[in-house]
Amino acid sequence: MTKLLQASMDGVAVGSLYALIALGYTMVYGILKFINFAHSDVFMLGAWFSFAICGFLGYTTADHPVYAALVALIGSMAMCGALGFTIERLAYRPLRGAPRINVLITAIGVSLLLENVGQLNSNKFLAEYGIKFPFGTRPTSVPLLLPDQPLLSFALDSAHPNTLVNVLPVDVLVIGVAFTLMALLQYLVFGTSLGRAMRAVSYDAKTASLMGIDVDRVVSITFVIGSALAAAAGFLYGQKLQSLRQSADGLWVLLGLKAFVAAVVGGVGNVRGAMAGGLMIGLVEQFGAAYLSTNLRDLYVFSLLIVVLLFKPEGLLGKAVVEKV
Repeated sequence: MTKLLQASMDGVAVGSLYALIALGYTMVYGILKFINFAHSDVFMLGAWFSFAICGFLGYTTADHPVYAALVALIGSMAMCGALGFTIERLAYRPLRGAPRINVLITAIGVSLLLENVGQLNSNKFLAEYGIKFPFGTRPTSVPLLLPDQPLLSFALDSAHPNTLVNVLPVDVLVIGVAFTLMALLQYLVFGTSLGRAMRAVSYDAKTASLMGIDVDRVVSITFVIGSALAAAAGFLYGQKLQSLRQSADGLWVLLGLKAFVAAVVGGVGNVRGAMAGGLMIGLVEQFGAAYLSTNLRDLYVFSLLIVVLLFKPEGLLGKAVVEKV
């Protein structure tokens, strides 16, 4: 029972991160019908931006304000939101009517650009102006902005009283922030005029423009929201792992692929499906690691993808699309 509860808690926390990233994939696909492969790099930059904000404001030790986590979270979301707007405006909008392969190649190019910009080590140049470049070619540790002591520890197995279930503040933060942001997005999409415009553009962009909807504005806002959610996931990832790898490390691509798997499992293009898929992927990964083998955690995720594609290719909450020819 102790292992079950601990794996469940870890699975919900990790799955919440996957869900936040998957929402960016599914929102862009739902409107433009293409996969933004640069999204995982926006997630990476969100983690590094939050680290840079902590360093710039001096939140590098245990002596920091109680609102430090909120400042880093909002700051990284704002920076990545601006980055998402820039990417859409400069890279994707000029290709709006182009073949999809052109957009796919551009997305891969944007991804490589973001990864390699993070590899630049210009400390010597910027040091002359008193600026420290936060990125580089080496991993770094992230300052923990929360207490490192468990909020709650309890034993459920009388035969092993020293085996405890630990509820950590960082897990509470991850789950709380993720579910709050997902609830706000749910309300935005299904309860506001902007959400109705987004759903109208997703259904038929040409007809939506004839009805007076500014399609370019809706698409830009979609990229901003998706990038901000990825930044929130990046900040929470840094707090949970307390370390960041270099921007070109394959780990970021793997995490992005898992989030994409979550979007496909839940039903790509479906907001609720991305949330459910992220949580399912996190639980499958953590339960597999706890009861089978930690070395095969990636295998569990992609095996679930294969099973879903075989038996329900539209995803758990997705709808089959009939293409007329």
